[in-house]
Amino acid sequence: MDFKGFDHPDRQAAGGGTRSVKVMIAGGFGTGKTTLVRSVSDIKPLTTEETLTQASVDVDDLIGVADKQETTVSLDFGKIGINEELVLYLFGTPGQERFWFLWNGLFKGALGAVVLVDTRRLASSFRAIEEMERQDVPFVIALNVFPDSKDHPVEEIRDALDIPEHTPVVTCDARDRNSSRDVLIALIRHLKARSAVALEPR
Repeated sequence: MDFKGFDHPDRQAAGGGTRSVKVMIAGGFGTGKTTLVRSVSDIKPLTTEETLTQASVDVDDLIGVADKQETTVSLDFGKIGINEELVLYLFGTPGQERFWFLWNGLFKGALGAVVLVDTRRLASSFRAIEEMERQDVPFVIALNVFPDSKDHPVEEIRDALDIPEHTPVVTCDARDRNSSRDVLIALIRHLKARSAVALEPR
């Protein structure tokens, strides 16, 4: 796959070479952001997970994720080489509302994002989608399939989340490296398509 020129024409390295792109992995609490970064990263990922304590019960919404033991309190960081031309730096956001103030700094310089969605708890990712739209960050929706997830048609989920047709919606298993990689490739294709449209003569 040729990724040359998919980002910004003025950022192309002289004579080609490798491009580095910052990508956000966002979503609600417990949607699988840390799991995706861990599964797909070429390096040992940096995580900032802390154990959930009884004190957080009245603060964090644990409905649907009662078995969750740890939570990200700052960010997750990983890196994956898509091919010889492209390296993605992955920044996973914290999902709980009390840590949302960190998002503005994390999104600086991001070219695109993946929003992970748990179809059992659609509302948990509303805030992440709104943030993408507010900051005008191109994104794809990744429906993370959990063992007890119901099989909803993609278009039904698109309607429920009010996602426009031009935004890709894909399914994935965040535990699986190949599946997670496919999500990132879907994002890069989306970015490349947007870039091509923007460069079309008016």
